[in-house]
Amino acid sequence: MRNRRFQVHYHLMMMPGMILLFLFSIIPMFGVVIAFQDFNPGLGFLRSEWVGLDNFRFMFELRDSRTIILNTVFIALMKMIAHLSIPLIFALMLHELRFGRLKRWIQTIVYLPHFLSWVILSGIVIQLLSSEGPINRLIETFGGESIMFLGDNNWFPYVIVASDTWKEFGFETIIYLAALTGINPDLYEAAEVDGANRLQKLFHVTLPGIRTTVVLLATLSLGNILNAGFDQIFNLYNPLVYESGDIIDTYVYRVGLLNIQYGLGTAVGLMKSIVSFVLIVISYWMASRFANYRIF
Repeated sequence: MRNRRFQVHYHLMMMPGMILLFLFSIIPMFGVVIAFQDFNPGLGFLRSEWVGLDNFRFMFELRDSRTIILNTVFIALMKMIAHLSIPLIFALMLHELRFGRLKRWIQTIVYLPHFLSWVILSGIVIQLLSSEGPINRLIETFGGESIMFLGDNNWFPYVIVASDTWKEFGFETIIYLAALTGINPDLYEAAEVDGANRLQKLFHVTLPGIRTTVVLLATLSLGNILNAGFDQIFNLYNPLVYESGDIIDTYVYRVGLLNIQYGLGTAVGLMKSIVSFVLIVISYWMASRFANYRIF
């Protein structure tokens, strides 16, 4: 009883956050009922016509449904691979630097894009990749032809993955650098005594030392398999690249809000949420199983 009395102020500190969570995350969940209705805003939830699973049937009958699911999974998988490998490689390279000041400068520079929104970064990307931009000018200088990076279905998904990696890899590098600093220096000294060179120390000391962190990040990223990045794609795509760049989130926005098909848009979003929830459960089980990571 005494301990509970001393913990009251902790609960009071949590209360504003819990109220916001309830208002903006719990109460709106009742809106999923729209997925089972022919929703009419004028009639509201209670009086709109109930259509059962018709919206879900229509969703799977659409020609676009297969395309948007494949686009979402492809872009998300490419992002997962890039976000796991590139920050790891960069962190290993940065860890080998012996100039502390230069190391901090590089780390700060690559970390900066993380703080910029896609509204700002999309403008930078568009200018860099435009027909008159510096990248196309460089290509033309070496005898190539100008490329429509943001208007070509073959290029657009890779532009999305590359620009997202550029934005976030500096932040993700910090996680690996923190793991690298946790490796016991005595292991490196012992390896040197045994005659190990720099490459051998990398494979036999450094990588095994951060293996748990790599496995943890890989398993946790599984839950984002259907999150290909609405903010980024919404600010960069156009009708020319719907075939390769349209994902579930942008499709829900266009169908549900712009085309006023609230039931269909909610059904697509609900299906994505259910699959994402299952994947998150699986990823946390894998994190607990292979990396001994637990939240509860």
